[in-house]
Amino acid sequence: MKAIILAAGQGTRLKKYTENLPKGMLRFDGKTIIERQIEVYRRCGITDIIVVRGFAADKITYPDVKYYENADYANSNMVESLMTAKQEFDDDMIVSYSDVLFQESMLRGMMDRKDDFAVAVDTNWQEYWQARYGKIDFDTESLSLDEHDNITELGLEAPRQEDIDARYIGLLKFSKNALKKIVEIHDRDYEAYQDRPWKQSGKTIRKAYMTDLLQAVIESGDSVRAVRFRNGWIEFDTNEDYETAVQWVENGTIGRFISL
Repeated sequence: MKAIILAAGQGTRLKKYTENLPKGMLRFDGKTIIERQIEVYRRCGITDIIVVRGFAADKITYPDVKYYENADYANSNMVESLMTAKQEFDDDMIVSYSDVLFQESMLRGMMDRKDDFAVAVDTNWQEYWQARYGKIDFDTESLSLDEHDNITELGLEAPRQEDIDARYIGLLKFSKNALKKIVEIHDRDYEAYQDRPWKQSGKTIRKAYMTDLLQAVIESGDSVRAVRFRNGWIEFDTNEDYETAVQWVENGTIGRFISL
């Protein structure tokens, strides 16, 4: 099994700390986010690790890691970054966002899944949101589950609360067969959606989010299985996210959400 860390974006909402630094290189409790991810992967036995770089690529230089570059990071997004490394799609793959920390038990839970498409979700996300934002009706997106924990729809911004069965985290597992399917969908739609909305986000395919890709997989008839967790992760999307999480470490309350 391999791992891909998607780290090409500029992270403009963290600009106070990342003007010349990829957000995955933010230091948190003594280590960078990417460094922590690499350590967790290796503890779980994944040593074939790929990082897709883009903005300030020269700042990400860890030994024994493969690198690919999304040179057009400013005009593209997660799906384009993933496809930059498609020559690595010859084994099962864990995919993670570079601005997310997740604990080892969560990664092991994802590695154990036999589904072709498995997506980590948090069913207790409201607790994290309340501590993070002071409310739960902010920066939300839809994610609907059926009775078998298949995701039936995801990625619509600012949905009704009843359309959020869980929170998408940014940690996924794709089987080798799933990766083949992803390439087929991407190649099929790439030219047709260069200048018009592709899926839920309303973005073109080059600027599409990973949730758009998952929605395309669902619409193709494949099952995308949610893997339920309760907390066990945090993300760094804004200056306030970073400052709040640092404060949680300092006052000893970070353990409410993740074990470092």
